[in-house]
Amino acid sequence: MDFAFTEDQTAIRDLVRGILEGELTPERLKRIEAEPDWFDRKLWATLAEAGLLGIAVPAAHGGMGLGMLELAVLLEEIGRTVAPVPILPTLVLAGLPIAAFGTDTQRETWLPGLAAGETIMTAALLDAGSDDPAMPATTARADGDGWLLDGEKRCVPAVHLASRVLVPARTPEGAALFLVDPAASGVAQTRFVSTTGEPVFTLKLAGARVDGDQVLGGDVGTAGAQTSWLYEHALAAICATQVGVSEKALELTTSYVREREQFGVPIGSFQAVQHRSADAYIDLASMRWLAWRAAWRLAAGESAARDVAVAKYWAAEGGSRVANTAQHLHGGIGVDLDYPIHRYFVWSKALELGLGAATPQLVRLGRSLSKSGPTKLS
Repeated sequence: MDFAFTEDQTAIRDLVRGILEGELTPERLKRIEAEPDWFDRKLWATLAEAGLLGIAVPAAHGGMGLGMLELAVLLEEIGRTVAPVPILPTLVLAGLPIAAFGTDTQRETWLPGLAAGETIMTAALLDAGSDDPAMPATTARADGDGWLLDGEKRCVPAVHLASRVLVPARTPEGAALFLVDPAASGVAQTRFVSTTGEPVFTLKLAGARVDGDQVLGGDVGTAGAQTSWLYEHALAAICATQVGVSEKALELTTSYVREREQFGVPIGSFQAVQHRSADAYIDLASMRWLAWRAAWRLAAGESAARDVAVAKYWAAEGGSRVANTAQHLHGGIGVDLDYPIHRYFVWSKALELGLGAATPQLVRLGRSLSKSGPTKLS
């Protein structure tokens, strides 16, 4: 296990950081966040032009043909700039599983558009009636040459922009993933706005029809492991984004305490401030190591369920402590909505809670350990 970036990964990081830091001024962020779509279309087009939206799309479909590690590099930079673009829903929640499991027709239909920035997609992973990603409460029943879906999905991102939503549902043969048109009959959308300003949706499916060729991979009998695979990759993506958010929040805080003076000296010289900063740095280092370990194991095709759960636990707990430290050390200015640190606080909180905060991850670990015991660290 080597966490040193390859030349390609370093080049991707430098390219993404240059684009994001060059374009996303505080004024532009405020303007985009105030718009109903919460979507920087100009930035999306720039990322597509640079080939970055096709990082994990196979070369045969117009992408770079890379994978999860390179996506994690991109997501960390998205977190550093809190960029209002649907990278995680489109590239991770939809692009990765279509590339991994889709039929030739499904790949040809959707992946070129994703890489070109012309198509946005998402997935509905939070089921209102089940916390087990491998066994959703949403059901799919056969109807001629298609399927009828019934159930409720919550906190679904980017539905207002998406051409299709990847929906896990339970069939008699097990869980499968369905490509659902969010505007189809039988699909009801309820819009909410999160604390970051990002729109999220509840989808109620009442006999929503999906054609047979819209089952991911084409065969529900072989789809059982796909939902868990997608859930683990989604958690790893959240962890990578949280590392970027926390890293930048700590950078802003370090700069602030060096400049802010009280009693004639910088507040960064106070021992209590130094202790809080040091603890935040330790949390960040732990989050980074665990996030990259989880991403590395997924990229290598190895079993990573426990690694992902541990990484998400630290992204939630450590990310929360870093965000709170950044807010506290900024004092009164930390709660000023016009000051950048507030944006990192609300992003960190959203990522902390996304797909289960710290306690649900410990529950998952406990269930896993009770079944097979601890495994040797490799």
